[in-house]
Amino acid sequence: MTFTLGQRWISDTESDLGLGTVVALDARTVTLMFAASEENRLYARSDAPITRVVFNVGDVIESQEGWSLKVEQVDVQNDLISYIGTRQDTEDTDVVLREIFLNHQIRFNKPQDKLFAGQIDRMDNFVLRYNALSNQYQQHKSPMRGLCGMRAGLIPHQLYIAHEVGRRHAPRVLLADEVGLGKTIEAGMIIHQQVLSGRSERILIVVPETLQHQWLVEMMRRFNLHFSVFDEERCLESQADALNPFDTQQYVLCSLDFLKKNAKRYEQALDTHWDLLVVDEAHHLEWSVDAPSREYEMVEGLAAKIAGVLLLTATPEQLGHESHFARLRLLDSDRFFDYPTFVKEEQQYAPVAEAVTSLESGNALTNDEKNSITELLSEQDAEPLFRILDGCSSQQESDEEQKALARQELIDNLMDRHGTGRILFRNTRAAIKGFPTRHVHLLEMPMPEQYTRAMRVAKMMDGDLPETTQALKNLYPEEILQDLEGDKTSWWTFDPRVTWLIDKVLEKRSEKILVIASRAASALQLEQALREREGIRATVFHEGMSIIERDKAAAYFAQEEGGAQVLICSEIGSEGRNFQFANQLVMFDLPFNPDLLEQRIGRLDRIGQNRDIEIFVPYLENSAQSILAQWYHQGLNAFAETCPTGRSVYDQYSDQLVSMLASIEMSELEHLVEESAILNKKLKAKLDLGRDRLLEIHSNGGEKAQKITETIASGDNDTNLVTFALGLFDTIGLNQDDKGENALVVTPSEHMMVPSYPGLPYEGATITFDRETALSREDMHFMSWEHPMIQGGIDLLLSENVGTNAVSLLKNKALPVGTMFLELVYLVDAQAPKRSGINQFLPKTPIRLLMDGKGNELSAQVPFDTFNRQLSPINRHMASKVASSVQEQIHALIEKAEQAVLPKLDEVRQSANTEMQQKLNGELERLQALKAVNPNIRDEEITVIEQQIETLSSYIETAQLQLDSLRLIVVAHQ
Repeated sequence: MTFTLGQRWISDTESDLGLGTVVALDARTVTLMFAASEENRLYARSDAPITRVVFNVGDVIESQEGWSLKVEQVDVQNDLISYIGTRQDTEDTDVVLREIFLNHQIRFNKPQDKLFAGQIDRMDNFVLRYNALSNQYQQHKSPMRGLCGMRAGLIPHQLYIAHEVGRRHAPRVLLADEVGLGKTIEAGMIIHQQVLSGRSERILIVVPETLQHQWLVEMMRRFNLHFSVFDEERCLESQADALNPFDTQQYVLCSLDFLKKNAKRYEQALDTHWDLLVVDEAHHLEWSVDAPSREYEMVEGLAAKIAGVLLLTATPEQLGHESHFARLRLLDSDRFFDYPTFVKEEQQYAPVAEAVTSLESGNALTNDEKNSITELLSEQDAEPLFRILDGCSSQQESDEEQKALARQELIDNLMDRHGTGRILFRNTRAAIKGFPTRHVHLLEMPMPEQYTRAMRVAKMMDGDLPETTQALKNLYPEEILQDLEGDKTSWWTFDPRVTWLIDKVLEKRSEKILVIASRAASALQLEQALREREGIRATVFHEGMSIIERDKAAAYFAQEEGGAQVLICSEIGSEGRNFQFANQLVMFDLPFNPDLLEQRIGRLDRIGQNRDIEIFVPYLENSAQSILAQWYHQGLNAFAETCPTGRSVYDQYSDQLVSMLASIEMSELEHLVEESAILNKKLKAKLDLGRDRLLEIHSNGGEKAQKITETIASGDNDTNLVTFALGLFDTIGLNQDDKGENALVVTPSEHMMVPSYPGLPYEGATITFDRETALSREDMHFMSWEHPMIQGGIDLLLSENVGTNAVSLLKNKALPVGTMFLELVYLVDAQAPKRSGINQFLPKTPIRLLMDGKGNELSAQVPFDTFNRQLSPINRHMASKVASSVQEQIHALIEKAEQAVLPKLDEVRQSANTEMQQKLNGELERLQALKAVNPNIRDEEITVIEQQIETLSSYIETAQLQLDSLRLIVVAHQ
């Protein structure tokens, strides 16, 4: 490198510094002053990462004073350049602009400018950029966008509901699947789609206080959605940033109890703009015409202001049919305005459901069934299909095939027009297959004398305690003993439940065992007992641990070789975690709540569990736990089966149960168990009678659900994703270490392109591309095209202008040495708001051209990957010389390419507009037709689609082209 004072250079590594000037020299170093950024840099003369700025004839350059010059001659004297040409503003000719007076702010943003300035990128970065653009385009166009990247098994009914609801504008639905069927996952998938599509930017989730942690973990671990939990402390902290604390975060999670206790916070939540409201445990929102509950009124206020609403409940009619109507009323008060009308309307669907059952089974329809269908569908729609089913068709297809198509069309039409089918989704275990059998083992054990004495003393001391407090206390004799004798008491040395547990663990050496105890202290001491008495590898999981510590404990338990055999959880362990790789569940004690009991079992008994569940319940004789065990088992059958009616039975008999647990008086237990069993049976029969066959068929999705599942499954283990991700991480500068078991550890390095990488924690992360591994190892990130580390990495790559130009060699003896090709990648960009839905039809679209030296466009004959495999890189110094030597030809080819790409731009616009018109007009016509027979279609939905067609047409029509990147290819024989 030859340096002279006054020369202009640009930094290869810090292009944002602007144009530098040589201001000092000695034998070994050179100093550049970057006036635009007011920075100086000292470089070693021998290997400075800088490039001399040299413009050529035809370029337009800018002076410090702001005027521009079109270069017609380049004059070099004493290694300093003067540019001679025509001044653009005055049209004066033979104007001289010395390089020292060039504008300091000049940046080389166009790919060709960077190429000619010598800022040439690596060939593999050019390839990575092209692949990033292509993959980003494909992901935006995918109809499964938002469903592929969640850390969850591919369960057809869940995917169907999420696919059906997640694409709607401002969805308002009630998700009412039974326990264990995955309502939280369905809600998460809907939220994820809404976020990725831009339809929902601000989301409020309102849940019972006990479920806040579960939702926080589920949204973060499964969907990479980071919600902020808002309580009074958080609101006070946020006041420094905004008058309304809810304005400080996009995704907020809070408890209904918090809003109920603090009227000011509720008003602030109401004053904030939200796109989507999610309410869990919606069956607690009690309502009657005369006396709606405060909770109901609060949610009603929010639902009236927020466009999208998801209500979740496992038991839609648990609080009575009126409350069920009231929840539908929250979703659409115009449609569900009168309870008697709703009841009358519902009655007409029972015979229709019977008709659908007949259609599904292939039986001939009776006249009554035909009449029921005709009442709902209209004669002109139904009669032609009836004729086909009765064998009166003149079509050419085989009779059986015709009949199957006619049957399916009738079912589809009935489900489309069914009363609550559009806003209510309910799947039951009876309708969804794939659940394991539960084997229950109730184990009565002798009461230790130490507990008997301690409980006698405690009763004398605590005689004034409220009955409920006494009942709860009696459930945990080990705590009573510790309260009396202090922490040094080793109750686990004599408790028969502990001895039994140790024997069971030793007997089941090859099995993972999940143990759940109500209290964190009990869980910690149980781990100590297993470790000290028999050296058993166990780990603990409780609320006093951070989320990272819990992840580590769960990962240690999930690890097949060298992992913990036993995981001991406090009650929080029964919230939000999936341990279905295990099938052995020990309930060291029992929760005082049927819902919590079901949550405990639900950690193992989930759809997708492929082994039967073994449930062990050790309890002490003549104890509060003994009463609870028998009531759960004989009164509710809650261990062997899911118990959607359990809470209702509990509410009916809770006073008697509390009294019995407080006194440990068992004389009335048999009577209580009998009465509970009778009520439970009656409530279950009522629920079963209320099963809406039509609704269940609509909710599980049938063949559509299977196709969605198969489509997503076919994209799993995408080798293209793995190759791309590893190249991306390498380019950005992340360390990657193979950890085995389908896992990689990715950590930041000292040589990263940017200070921090999107989605990557400071300490790094363990990642896997395998869904099954991710499901069993919650400490790992599940990599997909939708993961923030991939999405954020692509955005980073494109925004940092990585790979915008390159020079490659083509070693092909069939072509003369020096033959030149120019590969150009243009982007079609509609520049529309994300929430407009533009990405579904016209995301940023790459168009690749390959020009030969004569200006012929060859991309159709020469695919990118095939061509790229024949190319090899060239060092930067040589690449710069090659580019400079053919600069004029490159300019000429770019001009020809700009003409050649225009017809392709028209094609892209036309294709996007046709697809948009077909899809949205089809949906509009369908909704308008259904509106006549199904009042669940909201006017707002139709209006939004009409407006969307109009605005998208305008955006697509004005989509522009820009040259994103280019590559110069030169033929060589060696």
